[in-house]
Amino acid sequence: MQIEKNMLIGELIQADEIIAPILMRAGMHCLGCPASQGETLAEACMVHGINCDELVSQINEILATR
Repeated sequence: MQIEKNMLIGELIQADEIIAPILMRAGMHCLGCPASQGETLAEACMVHGINCDELVSQINEILATR
C-alpha cells in the first residue's frame, strides 16, 4: 500500500493499524475527533505544522517493510 497526502485521515487509520501510532508520534493527537476523520493528511499536517512530504515518505517506508 502507498499513501498519498490527499488521502483522508479516516482512510489511513482504517488501512493499516500501524498508521495511527505513527501519526500520534508526529503530533496528531486528535485522531479520535470526528472532524479529523474527514481531513486529508495534507490538511492535518498544515494544522499541526508538520512537513507532509516527509511524513508521507516516512509512512510509506514503514509500510513497504510490512
